[in-house]
Amino acid sequence: MSLKKNILANYISQIYVTVVGIIMVPLYLRYMGAEAYGLVGFFSMLQAWFALLDMGLSPTMARETARFRGGALDALTFRRLVRALEGIFLALAFFVGCILLLLSRQIATNWLTAKQLPLNEVQSSIQMMAIIISLRWMCGLYRSQISGSERLVWLSGYNTVIATLRFVGVLPVLISLSATPTVFFSYQLCVALVELAVLMVMSYRLMPSIPDGERVAWSWAPLKPVLKFSLTIAFTSSVWIMVTQTDKLVLSKILPLAEYGYFTLAVLVASGIMIISGPVSAAIMPRMAKLDAEGDHAGVIRIYKQSTQLVAVIAGSAAVTVSLFAEPLLWAWTGDKLLAQHAAPVLVLYAIGNGILAVTAFPYYLQYAKGNLRLHLIGNAGFVLFLIPSILWAASQYGGVGAGYVWLTMNLVNFVVWVPIVHNKFAPGLNRLWFSRDIGIICIVIVAVGYALSVRIPLMNSRVGQICVLVGFGVTIMSAGVGASSVVWEKLKSCLIK
Repeated sequence: MSLKKNILANYISQIYVTVVGIIMVPLYLRYMGAEAYGLVGFFSMLQAWFALLDMGLSPTMARETARFRGGALDALTFRRLVRALEGIFLALAFFVGCILLLLSRQIATNWLTAKQLPLNEVQSSIQMMAIIISLRWMCGLYRSQISGSERLVWLSGYNTVIATLRFVGVLPVLISLSATPTVFFSYQLCVALVELAVLMVMSYRLMPSIPDGERVAWSWAPLKPVLKFSLTIAFTSSVWIMVTQTDKLVLSKILPLAEYGYFTLAVLVASGIMIISGPVSAAIMPRMAKLDAEGDHAGVIRIYKQSTQLVAVIAGSAAVTVSLFAEPLLWAWTGDKLLAQHAAPVLVLYAIGNGILAVTAFPYYLQYAKGNLRLHLIGNAGFVLFLIPSILWAASQYGGVGAGYVWLTMNLVNFVVWVPIVHNKFAPGLNRLWFSRDIGIICIVIVAVGYALSVRIPLMNSRVGQICVLVGFGVTIMSAGVGASSVVWEKLKSCLIK
């Protein structure tokens, strides 16, 4: 299974999902209104918080699937592990759904501040959110197995179909029936049911056959060998969710639902930077785990360095483009100049922070492949002691801008201080070249080119014209980053020698 094809398929899918999601948001605002879109943002935040209950099981499923393919597990052991995880996921899905259903009235009444939407409308939307979150929870298990099997071309295509149904298919339903949150979430519930059914079928098709007469019953025993790894991921994932979602949770209480919808817009655009870097991690993590299981450390480091440069070029270029041209980008997207003026400061901070984060995540991939997350656990535990109180204070005092400054500072400190420690532990001698050759030159070039372009940006009267200008600038910045990549020059050199 070609790693290049997997990365390419992931990118095509993620770019499509990101673009479609971004394009559709102004239409949701137009037909549903800012308050209703605030409920959509609240729904996304709830999904992230309830991922705390994952306990590292999804990443563990992906890694153990990759290890099975690498020969570290036999078919029967693997099937028993899948069955054990299915039981846990099903129980947690039921638990999550019941909790949200029971709290729906309190959330609608005492947490969210809706000025125009009826209380019953908000409550019924939250109840449907509960069921959707439970269904998508189960989807996570089967997606992890398919990803660990490196069937990413199929998975990318399927994600594209589901994204089309979620983002595009809902619009004619809203127009023809009623543009209310209840209709919106009822439609999303139907899509979630279809999504889960197809993923289950594909997952079972990929499972290995077992010897005749063997029975795959549910048991805790298959989880014991992976429990330490899973719990380590659970802790670090919990820290990660608290760090990235605390600002959104606090602001959902502080801000009116309409203003929270606007904040969600800025964060959504900035999240595109992480989304476009996600396909690389989804492709390299199972491959690195497989190579490590085979004892090929040099292969692990080679993929690690090449992928770092790829993400530095793509995510770095996106972060520079979005942060330097935040206000004209928001205006060209939404057509609302007042919204663009208010959301641009938040977008700048989150865009830069996400650009740094996309690269800072790589040392985690190395530890994941090695199956040793002890250092990752220690680092996250130390940072959270400072970061969570800072986010709580900054978000409550200064709103979205305060949360943005904490987000940027958090990622910058992690990049400068913690990444070298991880490198020196798992790949001695890598750190200096990684910072200078794999990242440093690329970042300097794209920032310099981006700044030069920002001085000369023409402000267009047409939104389409402004988008064309910004796309042209983005392509120019990315092209400069590609030219600064040593991997590109090595490929060209090898081609010329041949």
